[in-house]
Amino acid sequence: MATGTEPPDTDPRPPGGGVRSPGRAAIAARHLRTDRWWLAPAVTAAGLLAFVAYSTWRAFANADYYAAPYVSPFYSPCLAENCRTMQGGPNADLFGSWWAISPAIIILIFPLGFRLTCYYYRKAYYRSFWASPPACAVAEPHRTYTGESRLPLILQNVHRYFFYAALLVAGVLTYDTVLSFRDEHHAWGHMGLGTVVFLVNIVLIWSYTLSCHSCRHIVGGRLRHFSRHPVRYRMWQFIGRMNAHHMLLAWASLVSVALADFYVYLLASGVLDDPRFF
Repeated sequence: MATGTEPPDTDPRPPGGGVRSPGRAAIAARHLRTDRWWLAPAVTAAGLLAFVAYSTWRAFANADYYAAPYVSPFYSPCLAENCRTMQGGPNADLFGSWWAISPAIIILIFPLGFRLTCYYYRKAYYRSFWASPPACAVAEPHRTYTGESRLPLILQNVHRYFFYAALLVAGVLTYDTVLSFRDEHHAWGHMGLGTVVFLVNIVLIWSYTLSCHSCRHIVGGRLRHFSRHPVRYRMWQFIGRMNAHHMLLAWASLVSVALADFYVYLLASGVLDDPRFF
């Protein structure tokens, strides 16, 4: 109840929205942290920018993506006639000779869409690029917060659908890994350094894909009685343990797919010869 003797409002913050609005905790400083809280988002931003720059260069290059028996994961499956006429590789000829754009531009939509909408990657680039927030206990600079309820961030809800596309991509890359056990004459029994690179990459790709939150929900998220579904319950537990390492798997698979592409590039451009074990 007002008594007429209340002290005047001394809130030093200007009126507005977000964490600086009246009614929120009256802390003038943006944060009280003394550690290097900015280091993690800065490293994350640098890593993501490096991958974006590299993948953009390789996607628009439209060259040096096949060196028998290896095809770059950025360009697999080969969808255009360019894959045969320019690289001498396998070709589904889906688009015919008129398709002049790099096939990687279409192919990369699906794995990149899966990663862009991934729960971990949202945290990564929300903090590192949008400062929303930049770190725990550090105020974000935005005046208002709408979450993912409006455009464009509402599109993040398509992550569950990109998960199915990611399964297809992982299946194609698995097929490419199997083919890496052939030599340049398509004879089986080959194993080179590229085979090892592809094996490591596909293991990390599957680990990242299956550790996804959407996968965990699909396997056991709607079950009311785990006791009635013991197999799905064990799968849900296994994926849950993988999910605890989702961030590590996200970065490891991001690096491995770039390294696999770069290795194929070195072979296709004649910089390296693939060392063979047998």
